[in-house]
Amino acid sequence: MPLRDTSADHAATDRTFQVDLRGLVDLLSHHLYSSPRVYLRELLQNAVDALTARHAVEPHGNFGIRLYADGKVVRVEDDGVGLTEADVHTFLATIGRSSKRAERIAEQRADFIGQFGIGLLSCFLVADEIHVLSRSARTPDAPAVEWRGRGDGSYTVRTLPASARPRPGTTVTLTPRSDAGEWTRPQQVHALARHFGSLLRHPVTFDDGSGGAAAPVNPEPAPWARSFPTPGARSRALAAYGEEAFGFTPLDTIELDLPAVGLKGIACVLPEAVPAGRRHGHRVHVKGMLLSEQAEEILPEWAFFVRCVVDAESLRPTASRESLYEDATLAAVRDALAERLREWIARAAASDPDLLGRFLQTHHLAVKSLAVHDDEILRMLLPWLPFETTDGHTTLDEFARTHRTVLVTSSVEEFRQVAAIASAAGLGVVNGGYTYDRELVHRMPEIRPEVSVADLDPATLTAHLDPVDRATELAAAPYLAQARDALAVFDCDVALRTFQPASAPALLVDSREARHERTRSRLAREQEGGLWGDILGALRQEAPRAQLILNQLNPLVRTAVTIDEPELARTSAEALYGQAVMLSRRPLRPAESSLINRSFLDLLAHALRKDS
Repeated sequence: MPLRDTSADHAATDRTFQVDLRGLVDLLSHHLYSSPRVYLRELLQNAVDALTARHAVEPHGNFGIRLYADGKVVRVEDDGVGLTEADVHTFLATIGRSSKRAERIAEQRADFIGQFGIGLLSCFLVADEIHVLSRSARTPDAPAVEWRGRGDGSYTVRTLPASARPRPGTTVTLTPRSDAGEWTRPQQVHALARHFGSLLRHPVTFDDGSGGAAAPVNPEPAPWARSFPTPGARSRALAAYGEEAFGFTPLDTIELDLPAVGLKGIACVLPEAVPAGRRHGHRVHVKGMLLSEQAEEILPEWAFFVRCVVDAESLRPTASRESLYEDATLAAVRDALAERLREWIARAAASDPDLLGRFLQTHHLAVKSLAVHDDEILRMLLPWLPFETTDGHTTLDEFARTHRTVLVTSSVEEFRQVAAIASAAGLGVVNGGYTYDRELVHRMPEIRPEVSVADLDPATLTAHLDPVDRATELAAAPYLAQARDALAVFDCDVALRTFQPASAPALLVDSREARHERTRSRLAREQEGGLWGDILGALRQEAPRAQLILNQLNPLVRTAVTIDEPELARTSAEALYGQAVMLSRRPLRPAESSLINRSFLDLLAHALRKDS
């Protein structure tokens, strides 16, 4: 049987979404905006956009913004373009619609900061009613229009005689709720106005209702927008502004200027080192209005040695207007600002070695992280970067003058093990255990072709230790056998050599890789026959052994190798091993901690028995 068409019986009906304004305000306050304080920023933002539109109509007019807060009301009055009754119905009663999207001013959209629609709703974070009184500058004979919006979603509109507002513009008045006093007190309103609007290009004043003169909110433009009699005066003004913004005296200030996106500002070099990878927030203004104090995305990750204040024309805010939208423009700005920082480093390297020295002393880790990925910075600064070496903390350039062959360790503990002996043997060793250091040292021949770099091999070091004569080695053989037996549990061999300094009784030659291989081999033996045993066994190779090298030049060692009492010989060998492990500064295994404690007590007991 054919199906019957039932479309006529069940006709679709278009319906309109119903918006719960209280629910929407709760959503804004808890998820979109970081704090109720943004209500004042939104009011300032709308006022600035209205002034921008007014200037399009009257380019030479003298217009401004006036704030008033006396504890009972908060009022923002502007001399902007104003609204007609039709505008009020269109833009204030429709959530999300923006007057800047209207066709008649679409060509000016780039000159505006934000959108009128949702921004005005932020006022419901501190008040239950918003009162707007406006008169249009585009229609001189238009009456004044009053709009009252309430938190329950209702609103009223009425027209008033022109005398209700003699001049074009808009006044927004809030009667704060009792629980909003934290954000609407006169002192707080003034502080918020300065916080958000200190760089606005239109004059803004504040009146606290006390009868005194209105205080300027933005009395002067940013220092990078002003003229100064000398470059030194300009530098001091920029540094003072950075100190006021961030609370520290900059090591130096870098002026930022990207005309293509209308960006100006400064980068302040931090006077103290910060942990690698910690990204500081930067102060970003858009067309003078503060957007965010924590905009990490404006600079690349490696630039954690600066904090920035910038004011831009073309960056795009997110919906909350508290951060930046990640797009091609922001990516291009980030790359351009990174290039400005490179140029500053290059200028310091070329013309101000004292500044460069102070910068590298403080931020060498940041520069090392940059040099790893930036060939230009590598060529420019690698010779100047400080490293820990067997000649002390020095630059690679100075180190390479003495050592044409540079050896580099793979860990800090390996460097600690060999530093004193390598230095006495005339070997040039760099500690490659710190972040970026080993990779950078290996790139030294790119800058200094006459220098060769190699990883430090234990065999390289032991080759520089002098062997003892045959008679001495034969005499020490019984002791060395006892020592090898005592330390077999640690996979450690024992040898006798002579090396400087004579004050060092023993040297433990052991790498992290060797310890890992011994651990893997031990696990393979323990798991033999099981699945993991088969897997580890397939990887099995001869496990490298650690080597305890005793120094025949040391008086204590010369006495120890003559011990003929087996238990005392074993105890002294364990004590020498424990002391060498501690000198390497690597973490002690539980068995090693137990050995050190036991050998100390056994030697103490032996000494006491001997004295008695």
